[in-house]
Amino acid sequence: MKETFYSNGKLLITGEYLVLDGAKAFALPTKFGQDLVVENGSNQEILWKSYNFDDHLWFEDTITFSEIINNVAAKSETVKTTLTNILHEAYLLNPDFINNSEGYKISTHLTFPKNWGLGTSSTLLNNVAQWTKIDAFTLLKNSFGGSGYDIACAQNNTPIIYRLEQNLPIVEKVEFNPEFTKNIFFVYLNKKQSSKIAIKAYYNNKNENLAENIQDNNKITRAILEAKTLNEFAHFVEKHEIHLSNILELKTIKEIAFPDFNGVVKSLGAWGGDFVMAISKENPKEYFTSQGYETILTYDEMILQ
Repeated sequence: MKETFYSNGKLLITGEYLVLDGAKAFALPTKFGQDLVVENGSNQEILWKSYNFDDHLWFEDTITFSEIINNVAAKSETVKTTLTNILHEAYLLNPDFINNSEGYKISTHLTFPKNWGLGTSSTLLNNVAQWTKIDAFTLLKNSFGGSGYDIACAQNNTPIIYRLEQNLPIVEKVEFNPEFTKNIFFVYLNKKQSSKIAIKAYYNNKNENLAENIQDNNKITRAILEAKTLNEFAHFVEKHEIHLSNILELKTIKEIAFPDFNGVVKSLGAWGGDFVMAISKENPKEYFTSQGYETILTYDEMILQ
């Protein structure tokens, strides 16, 4: 028997960092994602293979059922130990997939390059949760942690407003289909960097005016969502970027990398991360290519709608 599960990738447009403390975050599921294909196996073990978007095998290993059940603490973190930990947490929530099986052959397939940062982990978590019949948000909480907006994107095919209320996820499906989406582009920075500095600054400063900052975030998020014109949208996106720049005590990505760009550039998700959103009256492809950025996607190419 063969079962296939699929989850969407994600982009966080507003509410970075503050979403952890109950702020509203506007997030968009992407046309890119990851599947998980499960077949019967043997020997009380899982033969696991993970493929990148180009069918290149990037991970292959065998995980025994006893490794999943016992989850012995590893000396160093590897892809296998991370995967074993996820499966162990799934086992604790519902042991049936181990107790009632002889073994599995599992393969995962990304539809985007792994280094794009569109949710390799969140799509995997949500697929494992679907397969093992458990709650994906609980699995996230027990393994990686995080706000869970990425899990909400994995499960929804429309734009969402996401927030935590008493640590429980609240997902509101919203409409976002203005005609100026043709002026929205996503540029891949190819700069994997740790978001630890931003997170540290956030936690150092967060208790100063936290309620006020959340309120401001929610107002700007609503204004972004309800913007009727390109100028209005660009204005509020820029306002959001400056608001967060002040909280994190970091320069905006436009100040750092694109000061001469004729338009707005906004960080997405963890600051210094993978993609930025560019808003421009003209197609900005030439500008970004001249700066050495090769991967520029239109809104239509990137976002599920």
